[in-house]
Amino acid sequence: MKIFIIISSKDPETVWNAFRFGSTSLAYDNDVTIFLLGSGVEAPTLGTLKFDIKEQIEIFREQGGNMIGCGVCCEIRKDTIPNLDAELNCELGSMQQLYALTAEADRVLTF
Repeated sequence: MKIFIIISSKDPETVWNAFRFGSTSLAYDNDVTIFLLGSGVEAPTLGTLKFDIKEQIEIFREQGGNMIGCGVCCEIRKDTIPNLDAELNCELGSMQQLYALTAEADRVLTF
């Protein structure tokens, strides 16, 4: 099954759980893509001692998950988070790509 997860939250616990769900879905042989949209592109910078988001991102990637960040959303944040592209370390996508992934997915979840 193709599972498409859109993260637009910057709440650490919500983002942490979204990546945990993505990794769990991969463990059941699903194809999982996470698209970071809006404030969701800040995901790698949101971790806390309680919610280690970078660790969850690495687990997700190691299990074969695909992560895409919204290019425009990153560009908007360049003044406040200048190294965001490097922090994300993933493909930067567009609204057209978001549409295509949504249309192709068997399930779409938003966090």
